[in-house]
Amino acid sequence: MAEDSPAGPLPHTDAGGRATLRTVAELAGVHVSTVSRVLNRPSGPGVRTAGRETADRIRRLAEQVGYTPNPHATGLRTQRSNLVGVLVPRLVDIVLATIYEGVEEACAASGFSAFVANTGDDPATQRRRTEMVLARRVDGMIFGDAHIDGRFLDEVAGRGVPFVLVSRRAGAHPSVTCDDHQGGRLAAEHLLGLGHTRLAVIAGEPYASTGIDRTAGFREACAAAGVEVPDSRVVHSGFDTDGGREAMRHILSEGAAPTAVFAVNDFAAIGAMGAARDAGLQVGTDLAVMGFNDVPLAGSLPVGLSTIRSPVHAMGTRAVDLLMRRLAGEEVASEQLPPTLVARASTLG
Repeated sequence: MAEDSPAGPLPHTDAGGRATLRTVAELAGVHVSTVSRVLNRPSGPGVRTAGRETADRIRRLAEQVGYTPNPHATGLRTQRSNLVGVLVPRLVDIVLATIYEGVEEACAASGFSAFVANTGDDPATQRRRTEMVLARRVDGMIFGDAHIDGRFLDEVAGRGVPFVLVSRRAGAHPSVTCDDHQGGRLAAEHLLGLGHTRLAVIAGEPYASTGIDRTAGFREACAAAGVEVPDSRVVHSGFDTDGGREAMRHILSEGAAPTAVFAVNDFAAIGAMGAARDAGLQVGTDLAVMGFNDVPLAGSLPVGLSTIRSPVHAMGTRAVDLLMRRLAGEEVASEQLPPTLVARASTLG
């Protein structure tokens, strides 16, 4: 056996125990993209990039561990465009813009270019934008506008298009999200710890996993503490100030006002603060308000917004990492990044 033959269990195998590009990369001590270039383009620029000696060693190791290319992945393109298409609901949203910033930086570091299209969270527009993106012969896609039912994404997957989701999850498709469920729990524990028991939730759009998971985590933590959040106090809204303002008005019209409100998005929380002020309530004293994401504006308001910080930039970079690994023929698993509680005057007074 050759002196660089692997000993012991192979690293980074797929679900069936088979060697992947990442297996060969770790054994060779090189980046997975180097292995991909050498094995997928054996007579092209991969050899020049890696060096003849390294390329030969990569091929030997691939043969020794029994690596075979994934025909589903390698058959998608006969020629790479080094383009990644990204779909988001609206790039004017600072959260989505920050995620895309992470996507763009990580793509550039991998030798790819990214471009973005807005869908307005409309399924028909999402379908048209996807066709437009695919017409540019992208190597892969990142969806930031996934709807929880995942039906459209099932269609895209059936066409052999490599993609990952970011910010939202849907079905079994690989995604990078904040741990939204845990974020909701953190919000509830904060408000419960301050003595609040009359609680309401501004839950966002019913088709987005962000609002679904944050609301579920919040209500479960409340239930565990013996505090009920009735369905009448869970109001869906748009992820913007207008949506939050309208939802807060509805909540205040439904009998006795809550003492605390959790909005699953900072801008909805800001809208709720405005509606509370219009109703003569002092945020932080008469009513506690919490948001989610920790946008830059949150800490600069006249009454600083308590919120759950979401690692939005990191979600963008990690989504690209998962996509690059898919393009290299690997199977990837979804990732959840940890949230952090940021308490300010809107709950502390």
